[in-house]
Amino acid sequence: MNNTMCVIGLGYIGLPTAVMFANSGLKVHGVDINEKAVNMIANKQLHIEENGLQERLDQAIDAGNLTVSTTPVEADVYIVAVPSPINPDNTANLEYIRKATASIVPYLKPGALVILESTVPPKTVENIMLPELRKSDLVLGENLFVSHSPERVIPGKIFEELVNNDRIVGGITPESAEKTKALYKTFVQGEIHLTDATTAELVKVMENTYRDVNIAFANELAKIAETIGVDIWEAIRFANFHPRVNIHLPGPGVGGHCIAVDPWFLVELNPENAEIIHKARLTNDAMPQFVAQKAQFLLDAKGITDGKVAVLGLAFKGDVDDMRESPSVSVVEALQERGIEVKSFDPHIKTLQHTTQQATLEEATQDADLIILTTDHTDFKQLSPNSLTTKQPKPFILDTKNALSRDKWEQAGFHYFKLGDGSPVGVMS
Repeated sequence: MNNTMCVIGLGYIGLPTAVMFANSGLKVHGVDINEKAVNMIANKQLHIEENGLQERLDQAIDAGNLTVSTTPVEADVYIVAVPSPINPDNTANLEYIRKATASIVPYLKPGALVILESTVPPKTVENIMLPELRKSDLVLGENLFVSHSPERVIPGKIFEELVNNDRIVGGITPESAEKTKALYKTFVQGEIHLTDATTAELVKVMENTYRDVNIAFANELAKIAETIGVDIWEAIRFANFHPRVNIHLPGPGVGGHCIAVDPWFLVELNPENAEIIHKARLTNDAMPQFVAQKAQFLLDAKGITDGKVAVLGLAFKGDVDDMRESPSVSVVEALQERGIEVKSFDPHIKTLQHTTQQATLEEATQDADLIILTTDHTDFKQLSPNSLTTKQPKPFILDTKNALSRDKWEQAGFHYFKLGDGSPVGVMS
């Protein structure tokens, strides 16, 4: 019976996973190299934002089922949930995986189960983890069991999806997979599908790559729509009434720790056969520049030089505080490259983490010639345009997420434009 667990990495995946197991009756020890995060968690304070996390963390610590520190301990099960980012040249950085695996080797005992949850390139378990685990002198598949069970959750709904989503488990042996399945059955109500480790690695990367390619398709359609006077959001909605069509939505780019990263794993693995995947990545990575170009066009059309822009949103998606690979940040940088002064605001990012970030919405917008919505936070969707004070008497609003009501903003005196909208600029008084 697995009674004790050690979770390596207490970020957006590791911490929710740790508290789920702790509240399911296991004794869980969480580990992170970030001392500040460890100290905050020990004091029941959150260093990340996630619905339902605070109460679950309180419950786990109050029950004595969750402890945290910067070093591992001996346990029956180890879960590795550390970052697997890309380098500046878009190659995979697997040092976090290797170091995390190496850190648990001195604590491994016969019968231990090691699970990798991080999303990684295929063959990472085989080529990165197993060589480190062999240093334990335990026999892989006999008295040391290893699996890959990639997370399949979305920020903002992590706990709901941890419980309800199907799960893929890939073991280095069938027994490794079975032991992992039995563990996750502690709280997972979705189906748990068993395979080998490399297949599980590929499946997770495929899932995110599918979404990236689909978004790139939508972004290409948005650019085309702007040249023929069509609202692409309406066109996609109509197309998706077809029973075998599911076109994703366009936007200012793709962000987060998965979709903007994982396709590069396949490009690096087999570049000659990843042509569509590579093109999709380049297409989505170019969208912030497209948004900046559209903003420049609007300012030029009004005859505004030395334009000032307010960017609403720095997180990569609505109602989260996660800025990893955020296209909103890239939009800010693309505007600055054009010599445009930028101020930004994000209600979910409580501490100032970007040089353009303002403490209040008013500070971000008061001198703006143009407002660009890049993140569809609920706060922004519900924003009253009449509450804003801007530099221009009839300022521009550029909606890259189709999150705002055109009628409401135009009635308030704004010139409303959105990404993928074929409406002409016309005469702007």
